[in-house]
Amino acid sequence: MVAIERGALILSILFVFASVGLKAQTTVTGTIIDKESKDPIPFVNVVFAGTTVGSVSNMDGNYKIQTTEPYTQVQFSFIGYKTVTRSIKPGEENKIDVRLEPEATLLNEVEVTVDNKREKYRNKNNPAVDLVREMIDHKRQNRIESYNFVEYEEYEKLQMSLSNVSNKFKERRLFRKYKWLFDNVDTTAIEGKALLPIYLQETISDKYFRKSPEKKKTVQKAHQKVSFDDYVDNQGLSTYLNYLYNDIDIYDNNITILTNQFLSPIADAAPTFYKFYITDTLKDVTPKLIELVFVPRNASDFLFQGKLFVTLDSNYAVQKVDMTVNKNINLNWVRELYVEQDFEKGEDSKYHVVKSRMRADFGLSKDRGGIYGERLVSYKNFTINNERQDSFYENKEQSSATAEAPANKDINDESYWLEHRHDSLSRAESKVYQNIDSLQKMPSFKRTMDIATLLLAGYKSFGWWELGPVNTFYSFNPVEGFRLRIGGRTTTRFSERLYLETYGAYGFKDEKWKYYLGATYSFTGKSIWQFPVKSLRVAYQHDTKIPGQELQFVQEDNFLLSFKRGVNDKWLYNDIWTVDYLNEFDNHFSYRLGFKNWKQMPTGGLYYTIQNNETSTTIQELTTTELSLELRWAPGEQFYQGKSYRIPIPNRYPIFTMRFIGGVKGVFNSQYNYQNLALNIYKRVYLSQFGYTDIVVEGGYIMGKVPFPLLAIHRANQTYSYQLQSYNLMNFLEFVSDKYVSVNFDHYFNGFIFNKIPLLKKLKWREVATFKILYGSLRNENDPYHNASQFVFPVNDQGVPTTYSLTNEPYMEASFGIANIFKLLRFDLVRRLSYYDHPEVPKWGIRGRFKFDF
Repeated sequence: MVAIERGALILSILFVFASVGLKAQTTVTGTIIDKESKDPIPFVNVVFAGTTVGSVSNMDGNYKIQTTEPYTQVQFSFIGYKTVTRSIKPGEENKIDVRLEPEATLLNEVEVTVDNKREKYRNKNNPAVDLVREMIDHKRQNRIESYNFVEYEEYEKLQMSLSNVSNKFKERRLFRKYKWLFDNVDTTAIEGKALLPIYLQETISDKYFRKSPEKKKTVQKAHQKVSFDDYVDNQGLSTYLNYLYNDIDIYDNNITILTNQFLSPIADAAPTFYKFYITDTLKDVTPKLIELVFVPRNASDFLFQGKLFVTLDSNYAVQKVDMTVNKNINLNWVRELYVEQDFEKGEDSKYHVVKSRMRADFGLSKDRGGIYGERLVSYKNFTINNERQDSFYENKEQSSATAEAPANKDINDESYWLEHRHDSLSRAESKVYQNIDSLQKMPSFKRTMDIATLLLAGYKSFGWWELGPVNTFYSFNPVEGFRLRIGGRTTTRFSERLYLETYGAYGFKDEKWKYYLGATYSFTGKSIWQFPVKSLRVAYQHDTKIPGQELQFVQEDNFLLSFKRGVNDKWLYNDIWTVDYLNEFDNHFSYRLGFKNWKQMPTGGLYYTIQNNETSTTIQELTTTELSLELRWAPGEQFYQGKSYRIPIPNRYPIFTMRFIGGVKGVFNSQYNYQNLALNIYKRVYLSQFGYTDIVVEGGYIMGKVPFPLLAIHRANQTYSYQLQSYNLMNFLEFVSDKYVSVNFDHYFNGFIFNKIPLLKKLKWREVATFKILYGSLRNENDPYHNASQFVFPVNDQGVPTTYSLTNEPYMEASFGIANIFKLLRFDLVRRLSYYDHPEVPKWGIRGRFKFDF
């Protein structure tokens, strides 16, 4: 559920007006072959006659170009062949296959050798590959990291637009009130596309880099952006969009774009995955440049295709990059993707990037409306080897900001931006700030966004109060039967510092009320959702719970989770008082101090019983008081703040979480002394063309003599929803331990296998595989089979135990899944690999989840 909430919330604003409208387009497609050999010809220039609008043919000779302008002719040209011009019908789809005729050259003597075989591409004795290897060898000296000190000014512009906005679309009844907005459609920015800007953010920063010891510093001098404060997390939206449109370094081995890793055309392993061709030599510039064309050996791999312009001097540096991706790549929602970079020669004769532009067009289908996004980054005042003191990098308050632009301050003064932005805005872009501000003041737009927020996030706002989440209003379970719940919480319109939340629920089978009351106070004076948080929360809850069920980013009484496999009758009634203090720091280290008084009462098929010889004693309730400390460090962490959960945006850094819980006997009727220590480490490992792996390592140790409800009840899942951090074929309360260690592997192949299978690659499915292993044990003092004073493990209706400790054998399960089904669904075939002799346990299962990815 987390992925669908993240993607839906972030893109909901952008897709509000995106629909099926299509501006009348001229489309020309076809195949180009050699007239004599009948072989396809790659890299043929295909343009609308008299313009520079066009493309080149791919390795199979196929091409496609589009425009909304009324051009009537298309021109085909390639070195060594006669240029061909063909007529087309404007506003229609044109299919034109072309046979290019080699240019005739008169020679005194000609020797002709007929070879019907197409020459096989080889790396050996290939001057293009030799050039690439020189570039690889010189990468270190061409990177910014080769300097001891570097500083420069960076201007960033990130904009999103509705694309292919047709007149038919604009005339719909739904949008009649917004005709003034559609007057801002831009048909000049990108040939063949009608764009309506709906989001824009600009940032000017000073960047500093020190090589040894490595240190980076950013001083933000000015920032402005379109704001959707009432509906989404603006800071999180900016973070997520920058995550999609990542910084690009052509000298990196792997380039991350749209959450995927692409192998750079000058990566160390590039000659293994790419084909290279020298197509031109530019002799009228200094130094001379080589035009180098590169294409993937396998068109379905996560690779680029395009051109590099390489300097023919001692640097072998990149002077210009123009590249895109093959349309056969399994990129979700992405119709087009382009990367352009320009480099400039510095005073030290080395080349550094001065402009980087990335463009992407998203949509549900090839031709209908969608979202166009562009990130432009330009660099000025590039200075090298300007040594600064260590204190400069450590002092975050120190800045080089000008008087007109204080550091880290939003600036909406257009006169400042006219003077300082590196690149001027288009007419349409210059109006987007005012237009979106006016749009959000319209009652009809507010109603539309309220409905979108209700459907996607589950909350309906009523100003200072919001009702939700709606997916918990109705559910059912064996203990409560039919359960109704209603609740809500205050918003920042009520108070920036104080946040209140409550709900009430009623079970029609047990005929009991459940409820929750909570209050959170923010010491920062900002929302309790705004990083960094410093808050105190006090809450009381009287409700039901399944022992051992811990869900990620999902409410436990979600309606869809009411459907469970097997026997699900072991529940608890809980009375829980909590006091929680959270303090987060800018470096993403945080600590949490907690107090918890917990009274648990077994219900349904769960009983707390002590069996001593022939005497059986039933315990009606168990009370504990706990003091806790949690330390968390997530270096470089980025996230999107949803309506209910903070949703992390994975990066290459690990996340460490350590928890200590101490039970204190005698405090507020607490019955036990114990100490619980646990450590969790999460790391995403990127494997370039082979996808990425999420690894979670966790271990814990409980000191003290406690009954099974206070042991580590391992996370089980009896729902049909695949839970990443739970054991999906383990029964609730099946295993308990007082010491354990577990490792989870979730590998995402990103279509690496399916993309090479002709029938499957059209579906754009993606393979996933998981493996989970859990080791644990139980000391004799906590094992009811060795200590008669402990609670007896639960049993089923036949008196067979259903709770166990892990023996010398670990619990294991593995799965293979297919993701990206209909671009939203993932299904896993899960196999349990141990402990088959336990009652009511399945060996196989199919589980599904929503997953929104690019």
